[in-house]
Amino acid sequence: MATSKPDAGVDLREGMVDRGRIAVVRRATAVVAAVALAVAVASVAVEVLEGRLGVENASSVYLVAVAAIAIAFGVPGAIVTALASVLVYDYLFTQPRHTLTVSDPGEWLNLVLLLFVAVTVGELAAIQRSRANAAAARERESRALFDVTRALAGRESTLAALPGIARMVARDAAMERVWFALAADGDERTAGASDDAPTTAPTAYAALHVSPTGHVAWTQVRAPAIPGTADARPGSRFRVRLESAGRPIGSLWATRRSGGVPDEATTRLLRVTADLVAQAVSQDRLADETRRAEIAQQSDALKSALLESVSHDLRTPLASIRASAGTLMDPVVSLDADETRMTAEVIDRQAQRLNRLVGNLLDVSRIEGGALRVTREALDLEDVVGRAVEHADVGPGRTIELAVEPDAAVVADPILLEEVLVNLLDNAIRHTPRAARVRVVVAPITTGEATGAGVVRLTVEDDGAGVADDRIGRIFERFVGGDGTARSART
Repeated sequence: MATSKPDAGVDLREGMVDRGRIAVVRRATAVVAAVALAVAVASVAVEVLEGRLGVENASSVYLVAVAAIAIAFGVPGAIVTALASVLVYDYLFTQPRHTLTVSDPGEWLNLVLLLFVAVTVGELAAIQRSRANAAAARERESRALFDVTRALAGRESTLAALPGIARMVARDAAMERVWFALAADGDERTAGASDDAPTTAPTAYAALHVSPTGHVAWTQVRAPAIPGTADARPGSRFRVRLESAGRPIGSLWATRRSGGVPDEATTRLLRVTADLVAQAVSQDRLADETRRAEIAQQSDALKSALLESVSHDLRTPLASIRASAGTLMDPVVSLDADETRMTAEVIDRQAQRLNRLVGNLLDVSRIEGGALRVTREALDLEDVVGRAVEHADVGPGRTIELAVEPDAAVVADPILLEEVLVNLLDNAIRHTPRAARVRVVVAPITTGEATGAGVVRLTVEDDGAGVADDRIGRIFERFVGGDGTARSART
């Protein structure tokens, strides 16, 4: 927001001065009224004690009035009360009465001592009151900052915590309304407020400035008004900038109806809250940037791994298809009907394998993008296993043994479950010798924690080398191979 023209700034300062004068006049009036009442009550008490009860000198009663005014209004009020008490006591209770003259030197001594003791008691009471108020203010400030810190420490995100923090600051700083605005696209947008009312940046406000030496001051600012808009709420508006590492990232705004800038404790609360929120927002943005960088790095690694996997896995069916097609097209090679059919079956089988590999790649992309949806259906495992064996690249001279429990059923996605079995069978066939046994077993679980009605175990096993001990924990990561001979090849 731009600063005001010189005359606008003068108008704002004059308005603040006028409001300050009104506040001073009101406070002075309240002090005078309180002093008059306290002195009057004390005078009545002295009259009762000296006139009716026979107490020789009851002037010390005025010390109670002085102490009460000191506690309520501080040292200036106590001094005024002490002077008024001396004058009233001299006028009403010393000889000659109803004059301000004193004929007895002892009375002069009493009046001087009364004035001295009254001023001393008043100052001590005022100091004690000031210390108590300061301690209470520090306690409120510490509690408020603790609430803000706790809200930020337990946050899921800073944006989600901002409305609650705004309500806490509005309560503890005695503000009518508090909201946070974060910089976005060169402008500030509301990110969290203490209420649901619409927020617009005020055109006139007091901005908190901190000098390089640490001096804190509020400066009046008038920004250019936006055509067609006006401040919806009257009263004082305050702005504390949110900065991180010297970069502005937003503002803390606060409004209240009473005039004058916030006191030292409130200013410190607003400033520290703004610093805490700014650091939290900066940390969130840094974490988001780091996460984006990690995702990009992982995406690049995945793409490289996919390219390597695709280049390896697609070559085998493509080479087989080309070899079989070349045999059929070679005019030198003569094939009978059975050989021609077998060659065509090889081409068809490898084409299906190629189609399945491409489908797997598409499924990986869908999973990464969150577009893959899983359906749940009751499936006959014997039927699912049979289809998976048919679609697996068994090859000539290989058989797969089946041991499927009759009537075994599961609730799963039919396509994805079959795809899992086909992948497991392909891995078992690809990584074992031709003479190795490959077996699929489906049987109910009879021992262990998973025992129960309808619970079955599906196992694909072979006589191959198995998975090395140092890789068994990573076997389900992408593109991690077995490479070892330490374990039985059971999945």
